[in-house]
Amino acid sequence: MRFQDKVALITGGSGGIGLATAKRLASEGARLVLVARNEEKLKHAAEEVTAVGAPDVLTISCDIGDEAQVEAAVRQVLDKFGRLDVVVNNAGLMEFKPLEELTGADWLRTLHVDLLGAFFFTKQAFLHMKPGGAIVNVASIHAVETSPLVAPYAAAKAALLSLTRSSSLEGRAKGLRTNVVLPGAIDTPMLWDNPNIKSGVEVINKADVGRPEDVAAAIAYLASDDAKFVQGTEMRVDGGRLDQL
Repeated sequence: MRFQDKVALITGGSGGIGLATAKRLASEGARLVLVARNEEKLKHAAEEVTAVGAPDVLTISCDIGDEAQVEAAVRQVLDKFGRLDVVVNNAGLMEFKPLEELTGADWLRTLHVDLLGAFFFTKQAFLHMKPGGAIVNVASIHAVETSPLVAPYAAAKAALLSLTRSSSLEGRAKGLRTNVVLPGAIDTPMLWDNPNIKSGVEVINKADVGRPEDVAAAIAYLASDDAKFVQGTEMRVDGGRLDQL
């Protein structure tokens, strides 16, 4: 039970990779904090993680792109549990537009969720986590190789790699670790709702599609003491897809 008595906060925890991660950590003893915007989805997610053994679950409806809401969310966590041991910055937003149609508002909407949300929770972790804490960011192979129509998403995920490096450098003196996973094509609504996939602009072999549980396993490793000497690493979880792009 690698997460016995530990408190793990997961953004975007109501579905997809976030929910799979919550279930994985719950099965290993973690007390969970699920953060998302949709309260109904959070309720169902809490029921699912409880069913797989989560000893305690706190759900928080929060706009992670709003720093004041993030601060309030972390206060709730500390008021309830008195500690925070793991932060998984998983929430993501992906929009599809040609560059010439993008507006500043489009960019800011994506950056607030995909980059600033991770920064806000990392900042709170630095302020409140004790030595031994772990932060795991969820980027994407789009941070390295991308496709048309997703410039803000790709840029935000590339910046998230840089934030991971900065966090690992500055967190080391605090006894905190920060690492990042780069999922490839994962069987989630974000993949199948992708207009590039639907139109055939981007073709995916079913053999290259992973499960949310595959990413959750990598996140659990990086968040655990098994990875206590792993700092600032970028772990691809893509079935080798990036090598083909």
